[in-house]
Amino acid sequence: MNEQAYNLAFVFPGQGSQSVGMLNDLAASYPEVKHIFERASDVLSKDLWSLVVNGSEEELNQTENTQPIMLAAGFAVWNIWCKHSTIRPDWVAGHSLGEYTALVCSSAIYFEDAIKLVAIRGRLMQEAVPVGVGAMAAILGLEDHEVVKVCNEAAEKEIVSAVNFNSPGQVVIAGNVAAVERAMVIAKARGAKRTLLLPVSVPSHCALMQSAAEKLDEYLQNTVINMPKMTLIHNVDVASHSAPEVIRNALKEQLHRPVHWADSIKFMHDQGVTRFVECGPGKVLIGLNKRIAKDAAHYSIYNPETLNEALENIHD
Repeated sequence: MNEQAYNLAFVFPGQGSQSVGMLNDLAASYPEVKHIFERASDVLSKDLWSLVVNGSEEELNQTENTQPIMLAAGFAVWNIWCKHSTIRPDWVAGHSLGEYTALVCSSAIYFEDAIKLVAIRGRLMQEAVPVGVGAMAAILGLEDHEVVKVCNEAAEKEIVSAVNFNSPGQVVIAGNVAAVERAMVIAKARGAKRTLLLPVSVPSHCALMQSAAEKLDEYLQNTVINMPKMTLIHNVDVASHSAPEVIRNALKEQLHRPVHWADSIKFMHDQGVTRFVECGPGKVLIGLNKRIAKDAAHYSIYNPETLNEALENIHD
């Protein structure tokens, strides 16, 4: 029998955590990884695991590929956890695309349906903003409100806005390439410690994604969504929802509105969550979460060693 742990949250990474060869070590020991990727590949008639193992960074970073690959990766790690532990988190959340993984792991959306949905999401996003037109960049070392001011100053009749409020002192901006580059220069002049272009092919969560969000809504309306079995915190409003139509709207709005990650982690921590597990490739979220909930325990599962560490430390 599975035990629901109220003070435990599993969180799922989104785009930006991908890398060529990710989960290779885990796949060598746990057949669940390749099995989940085979299921996803069958849905899309595309060999996603081959892209992970043998593909180029350029192919992996194309959002049409990145989104189903990251969903499959997070769900694979979740399946391994469920096979080897009876503990289940009462709380889940996902960063941007990772919210879809959280919905799958909480039984709100069927895996195959979600794979179709995020592949469509990626295609619509890429169609809305062709490669080379948009960009995203991380701004480190400025307060949130300062980054918002920087974007307003840099826009010059183009789009650039603060879109990911990730942790204290880390905000991601998105928009037209030239406007993002202007904002990076202004941010440095205002005292930002660092500015960094991100390896993504579309500018997520800004106004350039409005048309994609409207088109995505048509597909969301035809996707079966159930009430999540865990408390799922959405990016767009830092709230949990049980009604399918409200979840659909949150996913639509998420595409062109900011990700409030720092507030989401802080909210769960304030509700009594003392253990956070990043479930999927990379260590992006654990780095953010440690800065937001400093006195909580943080784990990240992406290889056999980190899996064993989490299994040893998270028990009843």
